[in-house]
Amino acid sequence: MFSRNVNKSQTESFSRSRRGTKPSSFREHAVSKNRHERSRKAPTEEAPPTGSTLTSSIITLVVGREQRLFAAHEDVLCISPFFQAACRGQFMQSEAKRITLPDEEPEIFSSVLEYLYKGDYYPRLIHNKRKNSWELETGDGGAGSVESTVYHHGVDGELLKDTVIYCTAEKYGLDELKRVALRKQGLQSGIQCSTILTSARYAYANTPDTDSKLRAHYLALIIRSRGTFKRSGTMQMEMMAGGSQLFFDLFVALCNHVDDVASIA
Repeated sequence: MFSRNVNKSQTESFSRSRRGTKPSSFREHAVSKNRHERSRKAPTEEAPPTGSTLTSSIITLVVGREQRLFAAHEDVLCISPFFQAACRGQFMQSEAKRITLPDEEPEIFSSVLEYLYKGDYYPRLIHNKRKNSWELETGDGGAGSVESTVYHHGVDGELLKDTVIYCTAEKYGLDELKRVALRKQGLQSGIQCSTILTSARYAYANTPDTDSKLRAHYLALIIRSRGTFKRSGTMQMEMMAGGSQLFFDLFVALCNHVDDVASIA
């Protein structure tokens, strides 16, 4: 179940190719892998079988500063180790079966909950068989029609939505969701330098030092777009402010890039 004001037509829409055949969704590609991974886990970590009737108790979740209400089945929530612990009573108000998540953004949590039920979140990943590439589903079939950023109270500004979802998945122990969010972020374009840098800082602040995916994505993105960032006043101000592991990692990555070019030459 989702919050009442989630756009159902968006979350359940389907894209079709020009020939009239339905492209494969990311869920269809991932479901066999998920089943294989779940078969190696303890029974408490398994997701409900596809098509099964969900009969577990309903958990109410109070999310964000606005205290938006969500509802979900306990066995669906318990796919996440974080919510396994919560449902055992660590964060739950026992009588009401209620979990409070004051620091989460409702829009982000809605996407996480959608993923737990459907294996993906809007906009879905669609595999274009003709081009053999991944694309983002759009509401009207046009590019750029899906908002790529979300306002985050913690930074009092806009962040890339997929970055926040990746970091939330890290906290909730949802590795497959991290993979989905990272792939979607790689398909985004036309993002302002200031938003990229703010999102990169957020990624560094909310992932462990051992993270080799999202952090590397930002380093590679900045290096590929180095001409734009070199002219960016935002980049200059960020670097002068310092205080982030991001810029040391960026320096190391640039040095490695120069070494690679030199060795080829």
